Amino acid sequence: LQVNTTRDSLVNSQSDAKKKLRMDMKQILIFGLLLVPVWTRCYEDDQELQDAAERKLMTSYTQPEEPQTTAAPDSPASCPVEHFPKQSADHARSLSPWRYVLVTKKDHFPSTYAEAQCLCSGCILIQNNSPPMESHDYNSVPVKQTRVFLKKEPCDGGKKYHLKPVTVKVAVGCTCLRPNTFS
Repeated sequence: LQVNTTRDSLVNSQSDAKKKLRMDMKQILIFGLLLVPVWTRCYEDDQELQDAAERKLMTSYTQPEEPQTTAAPDSPASCPVEHFPKQSADHARSLSPWRYVLVTKKDHFPSTYAEAQCLCSGCILIQNNSPPMESHDYNSVPVKQTRVFLKKEPCDGGKKYHLKPVTVKVAVGCTCLRPNTFS
């Protein structure tokens, strides 16, 4: 009789613990739903939206430093084999060199950022005492990093906007890979 009583009391205490846990989860969910409007504040004024974006980017979503030199996205790019040993910057000395181009997304904060663009389709090879040459036995491919941007999205009426954190894959450099081979 005592074993049954102990087992029943153990089952009841486990059941009570599950109910309490469910209640705690409900309370957390309700509390979270009450906070959402605070986090998704709507801004009517563009300057106020810009200021809020800058504050959030500085405190919550720090951004990497932008490179000093960039090229226009529509300017021609060529593989700089002949200049290869003369350059000192990392992006120019790589066996898969790249340049930075400015990308603009008007509805994002920051609205302009630098992205790497590979200059060669192959990779620069240096063999023996031969001059550097581009080899298509390898591929230059972008190295991507996920960055957080704040996207300007309309609130209910469409005249006010809120900031939504979004992730964007941004090319930060290029590397050399063997080409994919399919068997």
